[in-house]
Amino acid sequence: MITWRRLTEDDFPLVRRWLEQPHVARWWHHETSPEAVARDFGPVARGEEPSEDLLVLLDGRPLGLVQRSRFADYPDYRAELAALTEVPGEAVTLDYLIGDPDQAGRGLGPRMVRAVVRATWHDHPRAPAVLIPVPAANRASWRALEKAGLHRVAQGELEPDSPTAGRAHYVYRVERPG
Repeated sequence: MITWRRLTEDDFPLVRRWLEQPHVARWWHHETSPEAVARDFGPVARGEEPSEDLLVLLDGRPLGLVQRSRFADYPDYRAELAALTEVPGEAVTLDYLIGDPDQAGRGLGPRMVRAVVRATWHDHPRAPAVLIPVPAANRASWRALEKAGLHRVAQGELEPDSPTAGRAHYVYRVERPG
């Protein structure tokens, strides 16, 4: 069963280990010192930023991380993505990773994304859609989105999170159910 809870400062050592994994580091370009992890994840964990960092659990054991945020809270990001496709202000976006390399490639990514998207309709009742930009080079990630029920609606150049990702991105979307 996939569940999650808010990331806390006690989880930072685990997040640090995950960010150091080659399969994560390629796409999540983060400094991994304890100070950098605290700097990058601390404001959300303390409720000082409006986004959500969710520690995802599989049968009670840590599996991955999902960052969930509303475009309305990040107007510059919304404007960048709006150059490629329509972005309602109340729409939500996700970023995600499977931390343990032994769990990657086992079909858990689509399950994780699908579960968080389903919960988003309840947690964010004004969200009309979930939009997720993903580097075109990250085939595993965009295939996971397709398997989770999202549809590619745009492609174009965006500022990458990681220099190795390249600027080419696909944008995936799922609408709030009828």
